[in-house]
Amino acid sequence: MRSFLDRLGKEWLFCDGGLGSQLQARGLGGGELPENWNLTHPDIIQDIHRAYLEAGADIIAANTFGANPLKHPDDLREVVEKGVALALEARRRTGRSDAFIALDIGPTGKLLAPMGDLPFEKAVSLFREVILIGAGAGADLILIETMSDIYEAKAAVLAAKESCSLPVCATVTFGADGRLLTGAQPETAVAVLEGLHVDALGVNCGLGPVQMLPVVKRIAEAASVPVIVNPNAGLPRVENETAVYDIGPDEFAASMGRIAELGVQVVGGCCGTTPEHIRRTVETVRALPFRPAVPKHRSVVTAWAGAVEIGPRTLVIGERINPTGKKKFQKALRENDIDYVLSEGLSQEAAGADILDVNVGLPDIDEAAVMAEIVTKLQSILALPLQLDTADPAVLERAMRLYNGKPMINSVNGKKESLQAVLPLVRKYGGVVVGLCLDENGIPDTADGRLAIARRICETAASYGIPKEDILIDGLTMTVSADSRSPRVTLETVRRAKTELGVNTVLGVSNVSFGLPRRPLINAAFLSAAIAEGLSCAIINPESPEMMDAYRASLVLNAQDPQCMGYITACQALLRTPLPASLPDNASAVPQSAATPAAAVSYGTPAPGTSASVLSLSKAIEHGVAGRAQEAAREDLAGGMQPLDLINTELIPALDRVGKGYEQGTLFLPQLLMSADAAKAAFSAVRDSMKGQPGESAGRILLATVRGDIHDIGKNIVKVLLENYGYEVIDLGKDVPPETVADTAVRENVPLVGLSALMTTTLPAMEQTIRLLHERKPGIRVMAGGAVMTQDYADKAGADAYTPDAMAAVRYAGSVFGRKQ
Repeated sequence: MRSFLDRLGKEWLFCDGGLGSQLQARGLGGGELPENWNLTHPDIIQDIHRAYLEAGADIIAANTFGANPLKHPDDLREVVEKGVALALEARRRTGRSDAFIALDIGPTGKLLAPMGDLPFEKAVSLFREVILIGAGAGADLILIETMSDIYEAKAAVLAAKESCSLPVCATVTFGADGRLLTGAQPETAVAVLEGLHVDALGVNCGLGPVQMLPVVKRIAEAASVPVIVNPNAGLPRVENETAVYDIGPDEFAASMGRIAELGVQVVGGCCGTTPEHIRRTVETVRALPFRPAVPKHRSVVTAWAGAVEIGPRTLVIGERINPTGKKKFQKALRENDIDYVLSEGLSQEAAGADILDVNVGLPDIDEAAVMAEIVTKLQSILALPLQLDTADPAVLERAMRLYNGKPMINSVNGKKESLQAVLPLVRKYGGVVVGLCLDENGIPDTADGRLAIARRICETAASYGIPKEDILIDGLTMTVSADSRSPRVTLETVRRAKTELGVNTVLGVSNVSFGLPRRPLINAAFLSAAIAEGLSCAIINPESPEMMDAYRASLVLNAQDPQCMGYITACQALLRTPLPASLPDNASAVPQSAATPAAAVSYGTPAPGTSASVLSLSKAIEHGVAGRAQEAAREDLAGGMQPLDLINTELIPALDRVGKGYEQGTLFLPQLLMSADAAKAAFSAVRDSMKGQPGESAGRILLATVRGDIHDIGKNIVKVLLENYGYEVIDLGKDVPPETVADTAVRENVPLVGLSALMTTTLPAMEQTIRLLHERKPGIRVMAGGAVMTQDYADKAGADAYTPDAMAAVRYAGSVFGRKQ
């Protein structure tokens, strides 16, 4: 029998359909865990697998999607082993020896830190435990699916890669806005998952095939590995307390044919797709010409949300987060003044940086711990990709492991020791690595010598499976005052690295002027010359007016600024913003470049040169700088502002602005939650100042995730936002029976209840809970939300409001309690 990898990407492969919805149709109750049916109803599980195999499915997902130590603390091994065994037996009984059994890995149901309370390594450990059992039970591959957070997907992929040698496929779930719950775009998901070297990637659940088309198109255009697409059979509705879907097999198959023509290689279904859906899809798609995945050769780094492509225009890498020659920065690192470091990131983002270099190397600190903390904190408040800059491989590995996205790595060089230490990390975690043109013999004086080292770096990287697009060659900027020929050698290296080796390039520009007066003039001239030679990335101070003026002008003159719009926009903004009488040494009068990708722009960015230590309370909340928010609240209160005035004129308006940015798609969930944390810190200062005075509650609200659903991410996000708006929240947790919700609502006399459901199998429990609430407490208002909820279903279930996200819940609460949000 040919292996999975022998066939993947070389012929059409077909996944099965919606196991959960099939179980519902056979009597799975709203409060039951589907995986328990491996033990209690094994014949039904096997019959479903057999039906999909007979319909033509090549990949059967074992009934292990929700099996993890959080849901099955006592019977995990038994449940997982039985789930795999039933799928294997179904394969044997149908004679489909050519089919493959996938260990199905779903999300934990928790948000990972720093947004949530699940540490990254704990998530890896939870996934590892399941994968070790499933791989040992005989699964043919690992299928990680329905991930709404690319960081959790990374944890699952690492667990799989570190636990077994099976092929690993990963699919994520996008909303109608084309983003994951935590903000990642399709191109970001592709870059991160390909960097982790999954064997195939794609999208499943959340959307029907028609709604999924735009997302699939973007994934197929970006991906170099085979693409998997498993949509729902449309959107769910409930009939007779059972979730049903509105797209039949023929319509589904026709849509899957259009999806297949976009350049995907594996198709199937998710919620609501029956064996007949799969049978018709197999018949339709198998008749179409097969197109294998082709390498896209895109050089991409990402943060948690957006991706930045290296090559189309010269990018700015901000150099300010580096202690070299900066006494204030060194002091901040030694005193663990994280807010100072964050301020450097905020101001560089505002000035137009595309990527931020992060170097915290000092001899008298724990560099690994400090790097991990600063990377995590920076990623909490910024949407820019980071360049992890360290000479210590142990520090680098810790930072790469915790990094949420695909980072830039600074650096490797031609020394054998460096190549052997750094390149395996790039291979394992993914990233674009800077290659320095030096080796055991030092830095060559000629471009030929430097190109020879660059070529060796590229060849060695290729032996580790690292393509050229994941390499940036640094031709090394030397001091012109020491050697007047050195700039020409560097520029020749930049040009030839691109034309002869086909790689992108990077330079630390400011080194050229060391020891000379009026250094920005030399730096700006050198930057312009380097861009003219094809420089891909410039490590500069984006808060230097001279550097950014030269940068923007050079983009215009080198055809990298279409219609000169970036340059014009920057000049217009400059004219609208009068220069102050004096500027700090590191300040810039030039605002954000219009050429900066939208994914790299944060909401409410402060003026360049702004320090976190001088942010107002409202700005500190908007940027999620909790320490400064608490400090600013105390300062305002000490200055005579009354607590309620501070809440109404600073805290709530700031949260409203953040909420508006979130609703408009300019701000994403991680930033929303960090702003909420900052507001919480400010509220603590307000409470301290009141010293026992009774506080004024905006109203009491009961929250619960309905029976049978152990996913409480959405509910917890709503809770955080409501509490920051002054509401008292009674949180009943997850998997809450309708009777408990109703009893508590009556006993506590709450006027508003919020209910959440993520799984289609728990939709009936949502309807039962709403009906019981209205029976037991007439006049109560119920808002319903969650990944599977729609306006139509909320209406049919009897909810008073459909709240698709946390801010919608805040708005509706405001209408119930007569508060304008």
